[in-house]
Amino acid sequence: MDLSIIIVSFNTKKITEKCLVELKRNFIKYPLNYEVIVIDNSSVDGTSQLLKKLQTKWSNLRILLNNKNIGYGKANNIGLNMAKGKYILYLNSDAIIKDIDFKDIINLFTTQKDIGALTVKVGLPNGQIDPASHRGFPTLWRSFTYFSKLEKIFYNTPFLNKLFGGYHLAHLDLSTIHEIDACTGAFLFARKNILDKIGGFDKDFFMYGEDLELAYQIKIKGYKVLYYPLWKVLHLKYSSGLKGKNLDTKIKTKYYFYESMKIFYKKHYSKENFYLVNKLVYLFIDLKRKYFS
Repeated sequence: MDLSIIIVSFNTKKITEKCLVELKRNFIKYPLNYEVIVIDNSSVDGTSQLLKKLQTKWSNLRILLNNKNIGYGKANNIGLNMAKGKYILYLNSDAIIKDIDFKDIINLFTTQKDIGALTVKVGLPNGQIDPASHRGFPTLWRSFTYFSKLEKIFYNTPFLNKLFGGYHLAHLDLSTIHEIDACTGAFLFARKNILDKIGGFDKDFFMYGEDLELAYQIKIKGYKVLYYPLWKVLHLKYSSGLKGKNLDTKIKTKYYFYESMKIFYKKHYSKENFYLVNKLVYLFIDLKRKYFS
């Protein structure tokens, strides 16, 4: 098996259907030995019925229906354990692939052994790139310049955008292939043997931040994370979660979004700073969640 595509779904029936239909068409255009694994986190909108129906017409589709929402990372880890492919693509259910020849990406990994993970150009419906797909690790300085809006002010200013725009690597040309720190889990292509060694997504993250942590672990092992804009995917971001219609889901998602910031900071930066600095960081995140998001 060349490629296993893992998709986690949760109450996004219509978009999940669009994702899968377009994905199937893509592989008709670019044939490959592949499988699609969909893990549903106990959706109540008819997603499970849809998946069962699609499976009868698509032999490459495998599904697993959880009886409760176990979170994004844990669900993906189940998919990883099921996967038979040499390479893994983590794909969000709201990411639409219409024209990607995965043989080209696989060939890149075959010829360049130091690449651990890769993302393509992840575009939003407004034509802009998804900022989460092109990130630097959130050090204190980068986080400060981002939340203080200094990154936004100097984003297009040469030299200064490198100093103040490190959170989203503003100084790098989005039309060229280059190394980045981290990409979004909306489209994250990686070697399965590396993911197996890492153990997949960190179980401490329920949702949000797990892709950042995974990229960090890949880097620790000495591999590159590559931005590869020769292909693109459309990300219909916020179809559920932070900007979704369900109020209860929005509240829970908001909590996990900011909690993931604290988890990542505690794991990788808290030991470098004084106790008081850490307390101020956690306080700022809590205030941001409560009053300013």
